Amino acid sequence: MTPNKPLRVALIGAGRIGSSHARILAHRVVGADLVAVVDPTPSAEHLATELGIVAYATAAELFDHDPVDAVIITTPARTHADLVVEAAAKGVHVFVEKPMAVTLNDAERAIAAARAADVVLQVGFNRRFAAGFAAARRRIEAGDIGQPQLLRSLTRDPGPYAGDPYTVPQWTIFLETLIHDFDTLCYLNPSARPVEVTAHADCLVVPEAFDSGFLDTATVTIRFDNGALATAEASFSAVYGYDVRGEVFGSHGMMTMGDIRATDMTFYGAGGQSSATSRADTELLYDAYLSELQSFVDAITTGRPSAVPGEAARTALTIALGAIRSVELGESVALSSSNSTASTTGVHAEKEGI
Repeated sequence: MTPNKPLRVALIGAGRIGSSHARILAHRVVGADLVAVVDPTPSAEHLATELGIVAYATAAELFDHDPVDAVIITTPARTHADLVVEAAAKGVHVFVEKPMAVTLNDAERAIAAARAADVVLQVGFNRRFAAGFAAARRRIEAGDIGQPQLLRSLTRDPGPYAGDPYTVPQWTIFLETLIHDFDTLCYLNPSARPVEVTAHADCLVVPEAFDSGFLDTATVTIRFDNGALATAEASFSAVYGYDVRGEVFGSHGMMTMGDIRATDMTFYGAGGQSSATSRADTELLYDAYLSELQSFVDAITTGRPSAVPGEAARTALTIALGAIRSVELGESVALSSSNSTASTTGVHAEKEGI
């Protein structure tokens, strides 16, 4: 990497979120040049043609033919850890979408590989970069909320649910949807460690898929070692649009974050009042996606630490695996950094487009 020259960045995974990241990198991120896209499907060629970059079928082909400085990994979840390790072995910095891994062993492998190669590893927990959530964190760190006591985070994907529940792995709601909320709750309670999780999940959106193991509605309670209690909830069918919100109640007051509205305009007419809502995360959280990618590039060029290191992803994954175990057992599950109780092995998740 030559000083003052833009980073050469490649995208691995040309699905919905990958294509969105690619366009942001190509047009909005300062200090980076998107030079290649990797995907075995025609999506890579389409995106390459649109953005004037090179397409490759595999990461190995990319690394053999193109000297890139960094990669953005947006492939299906079960492939993330291996790609992190492969990139790190080439001395390439890595931004990887959540979840970084779907087992704790793979999470440790990814973290160790990045550490050994001394490359930046940043995980795509975009909510940390949304203006409201970032402002809340600053005030929490300043002590304005006092002692956090009750926290809440929710994710509701826009409905009605239109996917095929029979092809979605059973634990997707924990490993790929609520994983955002688990990280958010830790982010908003920064001095604490999660120690216990209790989860409930059901098939309320597509009840006929229950026997296949598809879960579309869930609530999770997390207890932290500073006494705070947190709740996370998710649904795959918010008929009004993509919905992400958070709340922290503490000894000195309360903060709320997030808004379902696409803008702060509200229309008042004969039929009542209404406002436009966002149908996709790439709409509602566009600025957060831009900020996280810029943060990744800045970390590489300035040498500062990753804003969302692999250890944060490991903590969120520990909660997710604990939630899975709680549903399986029908009881609360204790968590610790080395607790195998929460490390359900062989669990994988794959959600189209992440």
